[in-house]
Amino acid sequence: MLFVSAMARLRDSLWIEWRIALRFLADNPLQTLLISVAISVGTAVIVFITALIVGLQNNVIDKTLGTQAHIRIEATQQYNNLSAIPANKYVWTLESPRAQRLQTINNWQEVRDALDDYGVLNTVSPLISGPAFAQKGNARASVALMGIDPKRYAGIIELKDYLQAGRFSVNASNVLIGSQLAKDLGLRAGDKLRLDAGANRQTVMDVAGIFELGVRELDSRYVYMGLKQAQTLLDLPGGVTILELKITDVFNAEYWAQRITKLTGLHVQSWMESNGQLLNALQSQTMTTQMIRVFVALSVIFGIASVLAVSVVQRTREIGILRAMGSSQQQILRVFLLQGGLLGLAGSLLGVLIGYSLAQAFNSMGERLFVITFEPSMMLSAIFIAIAAGVIAAAVPARRAAQYDPAVAIRYV
Repeated sequence: MLFVSAMARLRDSLWIEWRIALRFLADNPLQTLLISVAISVGTAVIVFITALIVGLQNNVIDKTLGTQAHIRIEATQQYNNLSAIPANKYVWTLESPRAQRLQTINNWQEVRDALDDYGVLNTVSPLISGPAFAQKGNARASVALMGIDPKRYAGIIELKDYLQAGRFSVNASNVLIGSQLAKDLGLRAGDKLRLDAGANRQTVMDVAGIFELGVRELDSRYVYMGLKQAQTLLDLPGGVTILELKITDVFNAEYWAQRITKLTGLHVQSWMESNGQLLNALQSQTMTTQMIRVFVALSVIFGIASVLAVSVVQRTREIGILRAMGSSQQQILRVFLLQGGLLGLAGSLLGVLIGYSLAQAFNSMGERLFVITFEPSMMLSAIFIAIAAGVIAAAVPARRAAQYDPAVAIRYV
């Protein structure tokens, strides 16, 4: 019974505090409207800029990583074996790095099957890659042969989506070539192409299709063919030179690369290691977003604090009357904290709506580089930041109001 009675008194107290807070806000509608609009502008900036930068990052990642694997596994690199140095002797040596010949990954099928068991890895695709010359008539070009398993490689790059001409086919006699290579050699879908991998390993293939990945280096060099045909041309029967992986969270690539290195002992490289400048750019954009959030939140805090500080002075007599009628310091404190929270909530809801409208206006523009997508967590975080800023801003004025002496407060006005 005592617990039920205490809960009822607490409920009644909170209800009274809510009514007083709403009454204080309604008594000066212009002031409340202005601060709410200021908060909404700040929230709209947070929402729109965050969505804009996230959309830009996603576009950069899609354009950059859409045509490459997140993690690449290669055979262990070769090193020079030096003679043991006798004790108490110093040896001066001039060592040249050892040339890395084309070599296969030992037991690559077992490694592939073991990695297939990790749910975080979306795709594990074997690849055999090596140099060759492509020739049509008197025209020759240096190319990279890319032997693939079509079903698995679709998880790395969906080549069908990049075809400009012809059809998707990589089998015993068909290859896919890049648009720039086709232009350099004067090739069209259905033409013949001679491939020379050296050591009298040559073959003539049909150009089944022409793709364009949007990267000139790839479009001018890549020649996709079946895995077995590439193994024959490169004289690596049954072997692959690379295992390519894609994961769910691209920013965890380095962590998983290190884990796979420990698991397999092979040479593993993530996109974060091979694209250091891109990673720095993405991190700089994220830091910029966080700084914008902090400064906008600070402006909201100071705006609410200034308004409530003025409100405390204006409500001095009312505060004194409430204190004289038995309201505790904690109740007065909660009244002003509620005002700060309500201002933050009202302004943030309007700000989210404005930010969403700005994003839709951006997406409806005729020429745009990317599309802004909204996630619920993004909007909820903006609302939470605004409410938290409102409560924090109200803390100092609320404490000042709660410490008023009733007699002095009533006599003040």
